[in-house]
Amino acid sequence: MTRDPVQEPEQEPSGPSDPSPDGLRPTGLPTVLGWAVVGVVVGWAVHPLCNRLDVVPPLVSPAQPLALLLLAAILGYVAWVTHRAVHVRRERLEAHQAVNRLVLARASALVAALVTGGYVGYALSWIGDSAELADERLVRSLVAAGCALAAVVAGLLLERACRVRDDG
Repeated sequence: MTRDPVQEPEQEPSGPSDPSPDGLRPTGLPTVLGWAVVGVVVGWAVHPLCNRLDVVPPLVSPAQPLALLLLAAILGYVAWVTHRAVHVRRERLEAHQAVNRLVLARASALVAALVTGGYVGYALSWIGDSAELADERLVRSLVAAGCALAAVVAGLLLERACRVRDDG
C-alpha cells in the first residue's frame, strides 16, 4: 500500500486538440450589448458625480459626433472595399491585411458600443433636469450616440466582410 492517490486512467479530451477552423466567430449581439450597457451605466454616472464633486458637467461639442461620424465613414468604406475584394472579385487578402482589418473592426465595434452607451446614459441623466443647458446636453448626447451607433454598425460590417468561405 502506498500513499500515492489513486489515479484514474487518462481519458481523451472530448473535443479535438486542434483549434477549430471556425474558432474565431463574429462579434455577437450579446457582447456588443454588454459593452453598451457598461457605457450606459458609466455615462449616466457622470452627471451625478459632477454634481457631487461640484464640477460643471461636460458639454458635448459638435466635434465629438463629427469625429464618430468620420470613424463610421472610414469603417464603412473599408468594409465596402473589403467586401468587394473578398466576396465579389474573389481576391485573397494578405494575412496581415486580413488580421489588421479584423482587429480594427472588432475593436472599433466594441469601443463604439461603449461610447454609444456612454452618450445614451449621459443623455438619460439630463431628462427632467432644470439646469440651463440640460436640453442642449440631452440633444447633443443623443446625436453623438447616433453617430457612435453608426460606427458600431460599420465595424460589424467590416468584421463580416473579412470572413471567407470555407472551401474545405
